[in-house]
Amino acid sequence: MQVFKVEGMSCGHCVKAITAALQARDAAASVRVDLAAKEVGVESSLSAEQVIAAISEEGYGVRLA
Repeated sequence: MQVFKVEGMSCGHCVKAITAALQARDAAASVRVDLAAKEVGVESSLSAEQVIAAISEEGYGVRLA
């Protein structure tokens, strides 16, 4: 599982937006969001760069944890 630090997440809508963005690129992706820690865990065939691009396109600041 790859873990990313994501800035700007604050609610359930953020969780849904990030999950949907990642699953649009990899339908089998497993996404775990921890709002309190500002972390997103992703188990997917996507590369770290692809995950960062997908989350960035949703308007969040993101980097590998």
